[in-house]
Amino acid sequence: MKIEVLFPEVANLNGDLSNIDYLKKCLNDDVEIIETSLNDKPAFATQKDINLMYMGSMSEKAQEIVIEKLKPYVDKLDELEFEKKVFLMTGNALEILGKFIENEDESKIRAVGLYHFYAQRDMMHRYSGYYLGKHNDIDIVGFKAQFSKLYGNNDECYFAKTKLGIGINDDTDCEGLQKGNFIGVDLLGPFLIMNPLFTKELLGLMGVKEPKLAFEEEVIAAYNERLDKFKKMAAKQKKKKKR
Repeated sequence: MKIEVLFPEVANLNGDLSNIDYLKKCLNDDVEIIETSLNDKPAFATQKDINLMYMGSMSEKAQEIVIEKLKPYVDKLDELEFEKKVFLMTGNALEILGKFIENEDESKIRAVGLYHFYAQRDMMHRYSGYYLGKHNDIDIVGFKAQFSKLYGNNDECYFAKTKLGIGINDDTDCEGLQKGNFIGVDLLGPFLIMNPLFTKELLGLMGVKEPKLAFEEEVIAAYNERLDKFKKMAAKQKKKKKR
């Protein structure tokens, strides 16, 4: 089992690498972790046996650096998506694969261009909030804290349908993106620990025949407690909107 972590020296803004630590424990350390730094050629460009590629959230300046590092590999990324390779992006990492990122002064940073959406930054107004959504039959919980939002129609390729909070922007309840096994979600920190049922699904996509969770009883109990709280918050929010 191989996992490639892209640019961990910058793509760990919210402790997102805890997701990799948790996967290691789920796999009983029977996994090779390839840490691709900014000065390295991505392993996915030459190695065919990588089970998961992962990239976490980062600063806006780091986004611009990572974009330049990944631009030469856009055709390879497109090929990997077609081959249904597994790629998980959390936080603002997904923005890097869009068309461009627009600053407040309307200047644009040309992104990798794998997908049709684009991001708009608003550094004076930070959005923070709880998140609850539905991915297939799985409830997804998490937190958002962001200075940018994504735009572009993801009605046919969203990751989750939002029940509490916002989708990729304020005007849609479609959160994130999933095309094949390329998955991007704008949720922060220990996303996989907070969503054990999705983690089992992810392990299955990676090729694990009988996925097992580390500390399963504890993470499921914490998940259920958080899920109950978020569902109550969503119900209250729904009542307010009806008034």
